[in-house]
Amino acid sequence: SSYVKTQLQLDEKANPPRYKGIVDCVKQTVRDHGVKGLYRGLSSLVYGSIPKAAVRFGMFEFLSNKMRDESGKLDSTQGLICGLGAGVAEAIVVVCPMETVKVKFIHDQTSANPKYRGFFHGVREIVRTQGLKGTYQGLTATVLKQGSNQAIRFYVMTALRNWYKGDNPQKTINPLVTGVFGAVAGAASVFGNTPLDVIKTRMQGLEAHKYKSTVDCAIKIMKHEGPAAFYKGTVPRLGRVCMDVAIVFIIYEEVVKVLNKVWKTD
Repeated sequence: SSYVKTQLQLDEKANPPRYKGIVDCVKQTVRDHGVKGLYRGLSSLVYGSIPKAAVRFGMFEFLSNKMRDESGKLDSTQGLICGLGAGVAEAIVVVCPMETVKVKFIHDQTSANPKYRGFFHGVREIVRTQGLKGTYQGLTATVLKQGSNQAIRFYVMTALRNWYKGDNPQKTINPLVTGVFGAVAGAASVFGNTPLDVIKTRMQGLEAHKYKSTVDCAIKIMKHEGPAAFYKGTVPRLGRVCMDVAIVFIIYEEVVKVLNKVWKTD
């Protein structure tokens, strides 16, 4: 579905759009490339997700441990700042190179004669022809996106957790409740963030040379395609992000619980 979302966002109004919507995009992809086509962008997602979460939560833990009060409580504004730091770290270390490669790889695979034989071959080719800079396109947009994304998520998550725990910081939260909170945080980040995501996808596509800068890209989309274009791909993204964030936060909470037993971090 990340594949579907990228396709819908690259599908500009200028040429007659190839896809009528999500279902059509899925149908055409399956028709032209088989079901495997939907999973072509997936290998990169797996390679990317694990390092991404590691950097994000590592940075969040590092920053939040410096900010917590004596009782170990983190208020929601501090959660926002820690989330922002986590998102920016993740953008620079993992997300920007991964996403640029993913967008170029998906773009290449949908062209008439794909050049890249597989994901790693794609990475090697991009670095060989464009240098490391080729894997760092749209850095500003990515830093803004990941930073604001994680800031929104950790803010909502911290606020909800503090509300649920009330006056008892020791109260344990059931994984299902964590999941619900995660889904809410995910939804909030989608609505706050889809416009940046659309800009980022455009800045990383093969047509990126049309735009002078992140701001220029935003102005052009607004002028030529109207505000609705900023919310392309929201629906497939909403379902996926809510699930993703819910699962990741549940895993995170459980891992922290286990680590607290092993190493007394408190």
